[in-house]
Amino acid sequence: MDERELTHLRRCVDLAAEALEAGDEPFGSVLVDGAGTVRAEDRNRIAGGDSTRHPEFELARWAAENLTPQERRDATVYTSGEHCPMCSAAHAWVGLGRIVYVASSAQLTEWLTAWGRPQPPVRPLSVREIAPSVKVEGPVDALVPAVKALHRRLADRS
Repeated sequence: MDERELTHLRRCVDLAAEALEAGDEPFGSVLVDGAGTVRAEDRNRIAGGDSTRHPEFELARWAAENLTPQERRDATVYTSGEHCPMCSAAHAWVGLGRIVYVASSAQLTEWLTAWGRPQPPVRPLSVREIAPSVKVEGPVDALVPAVKALHRRLADRS
């Protein structure tokens, strides 16, 4: 993990904080092409009632509409939290490349359990279980405390 990649992951944490401030769950993602250029970014937008408005899913849609198949294969999605099964499938179906996440689904599950919060309505399977051909890296220990703190703030609101 080099400084350039950490910069992208810090932006994901910032986007997650923006989502939380906007009343959404704290998730943020950045799509970077093979040359290292940020092509798109998004944050969670489920507060309006559409629980599919995850940033990873939105970036997969954006990539399918705006990048060639080769550009998608060469791209990396950086994200504050490991993709859920829906987002993992979208990522694989559009042919995106590598995923780098800060906190894992297992970590989030552990935190929610410890805080007495309900689990998501979909089983939190790892990306590797849903899309085994996608290269996945994470968690990134240096940034996990920041993501955990955002989720704790959300838990404290509920």
